[in-house]
Amino acid sequence: MIRLRVLLFVLALLPGSPSLAAAPGKAAIASAHKLATAAGFEVLDAGGNAFDAAVAVSAALSVVEPQSSGIGGGAFFLLHRATDGKQVLVDARETAPGATDARRYLDDKGELDRDKSVNGALAAGIPGEPAALAWVAEHYGKLPLKRSLAPAIRLARDGFAPDARSLMRLGQRKDAIARDPGASALFLPNGELPKQGWVLKNPDLARTLEQIAAHGHRGFYSGEFAEKLVAGVVKAGGNWTREDLARYAVREREPIVFRYRGHQVVTAPPPSSGGIALAEMLNILEGYDLATLDRSARAHLVVEAMRRAYRDRAEYLGDPDFVKMPVAELIHPLYAAGLRASIHAQKATASDSLPGFMAPVQGTDTTHFSIIDAEGNLAAVTQTVNLPYGAAVVIPGTGFVLNNEMDDFALKAGAPNAYGLVGGNANAPKPGSRPLSSMTPTFVIGPERTLVIGTPGGSRIITMVLTGILAWFDGDAPQKIVDNKRFHHQYLPDVISTENGAFTPEERKRLQAMGHTLSEGEQPWGFMNVVDWNRKSGELRGGSDSRGASGMAMVK
Repeated sequence: MIRLRVLLFVLALLPGSPSLAAAPGKAAIASAHKLATAAGFEVLDAGGNAFDAAVAVSAALSVVEPQSSGIGGGAFFLLHRATDGKQVLVDARETAPGATDARRYLDDKGELDRDKSVNGALAAGIPGEPAALAWVAEHYGKLPLKRSLAPAIRLARDGFAPDARSLMRLGQRKDAIARDPGASALFLPNGELPKQGWVLKNPDLARTLEQIAAHGHRGFYSGEFAEKLVAGVVKAGGNWTREDLARYAVREREPIVFRYRGHQVVTAPPPSSGGIALAEMLNILEGYDLATLDRSARAHLVVEAMRRAYRDRAEYLGDPDFVKMPVAELIHPLYAAGLRASIHAQKATASDSLPGFMAPVQGTDTTHFSIIDAEGNLAAVTQTVNLPYGAAVVIPGTGFVLNNEMDDFALKAGAPNAYGLVGGNANAPKPGSRPLSSMTPTFVIGPERTLVIGTPGGSRIITMVLTGILAWFDGDAPQKIVDNKRFHHQYLPDVISTENGAFTPEERKRLQAMGHTLSEGEQPWGFMNVVDWNRKSGELRGGSDSRGASGMAMVK
């Protein structure tokens, strides 16, 4: 293993954050909903910066995308401040309640009970997003929290028409939602699935956001609101306490930073697995001249890099406040060189032949937005309630769904979660610990260009960010990056998942001849939102995934 001091020496030789001194003079926001993008620009127009806009967009998405995120969930805010180059990850990941006992999620035979880990109040961790809104506004914004939350409060109070994607996810989760009185009252009018054009008004959520706007962190995590929330969770079968809420705090963490093709990559550290996996994959791939390869040969090498990074994810990663991890070694180029040496140029590596974690026996509806403001500040924010509509529980009087992030822990070592990801003791639940995440908000900063990227997609988030970055280096514009067809490999199961049309018939045959198994033509996944800035020309561009009709990227 490479010793930490070697890595620190190497990092000391690297240049610092490339200068972003030439401000763009305009702003770009790409988010999963046009109303959220508009909320961000409203706050910018009121004198806010990218961080105020991030609070506004985050809160607005919590209103208009309840299937994907909300103040009952968690988030990672990756921030770059132009004035001094500070880069920080605000970790607002959910935490396990103090009374957490993994045995409560097992059935009579000792197997993981999926219903308990994803449905109902027992599936919910302590939310972090409200704390992040208050923290980012106080420490990085220019405006009062009340001003940045105003668009979301107005949307919740006055209502909006949920889009087809939201209604589709509602149909998928109808049975679970119908089991909870609060959720069914909010989302199933008259006990039925609403139709296109239905207007969702949520005065309870408006009042909850007003509490946060008026009192900041205390407005959610203490006082009468916290008492009501905990009582409702316990009544619904959960195990929260007032002390759990009172103890919650965001963590500011140093991002994972490494170099790829002369650019600085800044990305999420643990408890996200995304940054470490992204560093491993890009470090492996930097050893190849990808531009000279045909698409089949290139895809083969990308898949082999994915396979090895996801194996290490399962083996080593967890909450850094509870688990010691060999981060320095995993992101080191020499470690990647060793992994690269194990890749055959024309033959797939069977996952079960790698030095093993264990034999096999992670939500698709996260959301992400990207911001560059006129001063050159950057924000990449990924937030989630895990599965669509989280735990399908709404505590009466609160207006938001609880997350089901307890499923992101390794509740039973080796048992796959809802996304097929496996884990061991490093990601086992402990009171107050944060479950491992795949969220990967990322900046790529080069001598002339800057990229802000991220996406939802559960276990596929990391590979989407990887292929998006590779496409950007190939010269693709943001809109093309987000619309490109996708493929994914996560070590176990040992299968390449592909969207329809990701590979031609001939390319599929060549990959299969190398020994790869493909799951072809799967339902499209992800909802990527990207902005970039050409500092030489001054041009800002944005792209919002066409897989979601309500997304919007805007530059002004």
